[in-house]
Amino acid sequence: MARGGFPGMGGGNMNNLIKQAQKMQKQMEDMQKELEDKEFTVTVGGGAVTVVANGRKQIVDIKIKPEVVDPDDVEMLQDLILSACNEALRQAEESTASAMGKITGGMNLPGMF
Repeated sequence: MARGGFPGMGGGNMNNLIKQAQKMQKQMEDMQKELEDKEFTVTVGGGAVTVVANGRKQIVDIKIKPEVVDPDDVEMLQDLILSACNEALRQAEESTASAMGKITGGMNLPGMF
């Protein structure tokens, strides 16, 4: 083996790599905390149903206009609520993935967020 260890694995380069990884991890943790508090509001049915989700992908508020509550058409209201919830959660997920992608440079790091 050549003097100085393995080729391409110089101590300085490895320390640099570790520092960069630690910096990236800190940035990801900070970004995740910031995103958890962010809210995503979706309105469907011409304003009939509004849903708010947070970055933790939790529904935190649902507003339903009284005039859309029709006892003879509960299925329509259910569909509006379901649609708004799914869109709010999709936006939260997309925002998280986009923000983390900026930090990781698009690398796929499973389990990191």
